[in-house]
Amino acid sequence: MIALPPYAATLGARLERDEAGAPLLVLPFGEPVLGRPGFLHGGAIAGLLEVAAIAALAHVLEADGGGRIKPINVTVDYQRGGRDRVTYAAGVVTRLGNRIANVEATAWQDDRAKPIAAARLNYLIER
Repeated sequence: MIALPPYAATLGARLERDEAGAPLLVLPFGEPVLGRPGFLHGGAIAGLLEVAAIAALAHVLEADGGGRIKPINVTVDYQRGGRDRVTYAAGVVTRLGNRIANVEATAWQDDRAKPIAAARLNYLIER
């Protein structure tokens, strides 16, 4: 079972699985993630993307013998405002080396093909 960082609980995000069994983060809209009226706070979106990336990497590492991770850097690209509805996020490990992992995460609301934000994250892996 994947353990999410405590920040996921602060956001109110929960972990589910997509059709293929990969981790999928679900973030309900509410007071803890409110930015300007009717919109998600940008920091909440960035945090959701980071949690989705951690879940994706933990899922892949779990199948590969495990390991601890430490973030190196995060780059977030905001593409449109997150509105007052449920937001989803998922990560994909694009490279898993012996010491470094690269992960891409995407957040969307109504349509996965129309993301509200995307992130590229790099992690140091200790196996």
